[in-house]
Amino acid sequence: MEIYEYKGRNKRGDVMQGTVEAPNAEGVINWMTSAGIAPIHVQLKEDPLKGQPAWIRALQGAKKLTPTDLLLLTRQLATLMKAGVPMIQAVNGLKTSSRNPSMTKLLRSLHASLDKGSELSAAMARHPEFFDDYYINMVRVGESSGKLDEVFNRLFVQLDFDRRMRQKIKSVLRYPSFVLTAIVAAMFIMTLYVIPSFTKVYSGMNIQLPGMTVFLITVSGFALKYWMLILTSLVVLALGIRYYLSTNEGRYNWDKYKLQIPFIGPVLTKATTARFCRSFETAMKSGVPIVTAFTLVSRVVDNSFYRERILLMREGVSHGDSLLRSFLSAGLFNPMELQMISVGEETGDVEGMVQQLANLYQEEVEYEASQLTETLEPILLLFMASLVLVLLLGIFMPMWNMTQLIH
Repeated sequence: MEIYEYKGRNKRGDVMQGTVEAPNAEGVINWMTSAGIAPIHVQLKEDPLKGQPAWIRALQGAKKLTPTDLLLLTRQLATLMKAGVPMIQAVNGLKTSSRNPSMTKLLRSLHASLDKGSELSAAMARHPEFFDDYYINMVRVGESSGKLDEVFNRLFVQLDFDRRMRQKIKSVLRYPSFVLTAIVAAMFIMTLYVIPSFTKVYSGMNIQLPGMTVFLITVSGFALKYWMLILTSLVVLALGIRYYLSTNEGRYNWDKYKLQIPFIGPVLTKATTARFCRSFETAMKSGVPIVTAFTLVSRVVDNSFYRERILLMREGVSHGDSLLRSFLSAGLFNPMELQMISVGEETGDVEGMVQQLANLYQEEVEYEASQLTETLEPILLLFMASLVLVLLLGIFMPMWNMTQLIH
């Protein structure tokens, strides 16, 4: 379906114009004729923001769809499916009630595909920027099993779980990021403005400056003289890092390294493991074959190091290894967790054990995230205090020495 602008006259000769949704221009003309409107002009309504940068589109309301939008859409579809509303009618209703232009456009595309006889999973596959492979395959499983409402419910639980994990990780990184940004800004101001002022004062005095003061003056002088070179080097370095991280090797090395960062690494590790467990549980409960489940989940964890380990587990299972042995070979779980997997495999309730692991890791991430803020706060404050002390001593120590000589 597309949006068309129309203009015509009714039986009284009044000009009638507006917009209407139709599959083509002929459909608009047929609608106008049946409504007693003589067509004058019909054309496809163009997107006024087409070709504009993303930030301009965002200012005008054409915001990019977010994981929260996917979460809400999944909840709405689950509710409508449970109520027995036909899929094409459900999508049409959501499209009509949507107040988000980007979501309306997406739902319009889904409705058009469904109207042509496509399955929902095939319609969603045309929008990979919003629906990932895991989501599409879960919907496909729900369509084949006739339990689409249950699949949407499980997807909602998982998406809500992922949202909580992202929020916890952001809360962990927010305070250190803010403090480090403040430190960089303070050093920038001190180096380019404050230290040069004192340098002029000390240059006219015939005194021997302390080593710390000489060091600060040297650094400030170098920064003032070669600021363009420093700025260019930083830009080149940032672009180089960005390029390296865009490569498979760079992404893998970074994803592996960040799990080993002191304090933050353990939280990231547990959050990623929790996401793997929750996704694996959702796939198994939906009836996805275990080998396929490993493949799909490897695309969800958003960590190249974990993705390699999960694919290693898939290879083990596909070659006849037990689930316990495959989990053991990945090196991602401790003995207690492996014991839970073993019990689940023996009792035929693997998804139940994996669910318990996901809940366990979620609780640990929430606890350690709150504890991490309390741990990092004094460390960062001590670092800031040390930095301020060095700057103050380097700047004011010569003055203090001069007062001592006067007395």
